[in-house]
Amino acid sequence: MEGGERVLPKGFPKLKNDTFLRAARGEETEYTPVWCMRQAGRYLPEFRETRAAQDFFATCRSPKLCCELTLQPLRRFPLDAAIIFSDILVVPQALGMEVVMVPGKGPTFTEPLKEVEDLLKLRQKVDVTAELGYVFQAITLTRHRLEGKVPLIGFSGAPWTLMSYMIEGGGSTTMAKAKSWLYRHPEASHRLLRLLADVITDYLLGQVAAGAQALQLFESHAGHLGPEQFQEFALPYIRDIAQAVKRKLKEAALPLVPMIIFAKDAHYALHDLARAGYEVVGLDWTIRPQEARAQAGKDVTLQGNLDPCALYAPKEKIGELVKKMLEGFGTQRYIANLGHGLYPDMSPEHVGAFVEAVHAHSCHINKHS
Repeated sequence: MEGGERVLPKGFPKLKNDTFLRAARGEETEYTPVWCMRQAGRYLPEFRETRAAQDFFATCRSPKLCCELTLQPLRRFPLDAAIIFSDILVVPQALGMEVVMVPGKGPTFTEPLKEVEDLLKLRQKVDVTAELGYVFQAITLTRHRLEGKVPLIGFSGAPWTLMSYMIEGGGSTTMAKAKSWLYRHPEASHRLLRLLADVITDYLLGQVAAGAQALQLFESHAGHLGPEQFQEFALPYIRDIAQAVKRKLKEAALPLVPMIIFAKDAHYALHDLARAGYEVVGLDWTIRPQEARAQAGKDVTLQGNLDPCALYAPKEKIGELVKKMLEGFGTQRYIANLGHGLYPDMSPEHVGAFVEAVHAHSCHINKHS
């Protein structure tokens, strides 16, 4: 690590606020815990300042910078969890693909997968410690620097979402190139998805060994699939990852940390996702809380799902929307979040209003229930 600093994943400070972990495990909480996807993001001036001098993926490879960016929102807001600053596309990079961040365009693959033969260019065996050790070091350093304030979440992209980026070569409104593989090359698609699932499993395992106290799997492009394609090309791998991670954590005598699945726009699959082996199911804003509860059942915790754009509203309105959301989900077996990540032009003050409203309204509801 930079400056010759090498911290080890042991002797971590004692956790002072375990509300998020208790909610994830379905235990009773005094108030509803809250964190935000992309809480370490460009809406914070200090984030923009820290990031200004560095290329995006160079930042991702710096444990020291990742640690600093992860901690920044916690200095401002009384969040109940931290999520390590990284990117889902570090996994395709570990497979040997080059990804660069193009200003104004976003992440771009210099040579996306075009033909089935291109799969041969990918590393078939990935040593995650060699390729992604910088993420593990960032997690370990951050766990120490958090000083037990709140738990630290690790994460990965899910196989279909990563596959779609690897074929599209970047963002896409239709995912037509990636989806055409599912129809034209189903066997090759499954080969790629299996390779990704195996790497992701090892990657998540390494994150827990490094100090992650919860894990989130992002199936961000689920909404591009219909129910049948999701059943065939996404859900089996989502299930496999949960089973394999849990089995391997037990074998390695590592903590059985709660796992969260966030499949954006996949409310058609909510019943199945709630039974896929994850303690928590993350929701976007396109489903009503009561409907989500009915489909998910009583054995999982739900996370979400305020429309991020609600944070453009006046603070009083944010409070009203939060109250309504809490009444819909109930304050137990629930983690408050947005239905997607924070946007760069959002006001930090309004993010603070969201966090405070969750705590205040959930405390009030709990006292009077």
